[in-house]
Amino acid sequence: MLRISRPDDPERDRFILSKGHAALALYAALHARGWIDEETLSSYCREATLAGTHPDHALPGIDFSTGSLGQGLSFGAGAALAAQISGSDRRVFVLVSDAECNEGSLWEAVMFAAQHQLANLVAIIDVNGQQALDHTQRVLDLSPLERRWSAFGWEAHVVDGHDLTALSRALASPASSSAPRVVVARTVFGKGVSFMEGQIKWHYMSMNDDEFQRALAQVDR
Repeated sequence: MLRISRPDDPERDRFILSKGHAALALYAALHARGWIDEETLSSYCREATLAGTHPDHALPGIDFSTGSLGQGLSFGAGAALAAQISGSDRRVFVLVSDAECNEGSLWEAVMFAAQHQLANLVAIIDVNGQQALDHTQRVLDLSPLERRWSAFGWEAHVVDGHDLTALSRALASPASSSAPRVVVARTVFGKGVSFMEGQIKWHYMSMNDDEFQRALAQVDR
């Protein structure tokens, strides 16, 4: 999917985790690629670590420090425009949350990308219906997101975010126009763990040892 032979290749595709609070999953992927070691991965959230709660561009494989929600797509639009100006075919993928779509800065980037026909830019929205303190539809309902993005000039696709085949197909498909693309990935918060699915309280709560073992048993089935 991502064309990255090494993290310092100037022609590599870019991936930007705009929803930076999901950094631990990114660190696991970087470790799987061999770009960060076990010690760095195990230092997550510890004192003086580079593997903090949000991605730090000091780590190999991370091009932009993120975490201030609503900013990642602006980074992505800039990176995509830079690729076009330099005549490169590198692509930019940006993962945002559905709650980030409440941010005005995100929509500025949406309009900018459409204006400049950044067909090498792909946004993926994790539509799990939750944000910090409530469900997104009760805070600021933007559904259906695909129609809103389309109205701003983007080519929109809707997939089951848990269907890896459908998700991969949507991300790998070549651009059919000069428009940037958005993949609206509908997901279930806590998918696969019966006592976590769709529960707002787990947005911040940590599992105790017993809950961890129960969750592990369910996802390992």
